[in-house]
Amino acid sequence: MSVQHDFGASIRGEFMTRYLENLALLERMHRLMLDVIKDEFERLGVVDINPVQALLLYNIGDNEVTAGELRTRGYYQGSNVSYNLKKLVELGYMHHQRCSVDRRSVRVKLTPKGQNVRQQISALFQRHAEGMLDGSVIEFTTLDTIARALRRIERYWGDQIRYIY
Repeated sequence: MSVQHDFGASIRGEFMTRYLENLALLERMHRLMLDVIKDEFERLGVVDINPVQALLLYNIGDNEVTAGELRTRGYYQGSNVSYNLKKLVELGYMHHQRCSVDRRSVRVKLTPKGQNVRQQISALFQRHAEGMLDGSVIEFTTLDTIARALRRIERYWGDQIRYIY
């Protein structure tokens, strides 16, 4: 009696296993990145904002944006971004003003205090990039391949949200 192998099912099973491993890795890396920022801020004596808020400042940069624009860009969830923006304004890291066109909308931009945090995060990322490159942790071509793969997954997930549901 010959045993037939369903190679398609085998490949699908292996793919599913690898997909789930990568999802878990992405989640762990995000949490680890937040821990790295928290550790850096503890060393610098920045204790009034959390790593998520620091990344928000970093991502806003020199732009003037609304909470809706941040959500649209895919950086943050709705209530999360609104809470953090409000907190950052209260702490003096951001300016805010009502949009002249849509009075319901509030535009925010970094204050000098917010720009300082952005520069600290930028310096941290710069040190890490140089350390990875100098220490041969990862090659540019590999990093580029990973980025392209992650963009394809991002597009696929975005399409699932927009077109399937």
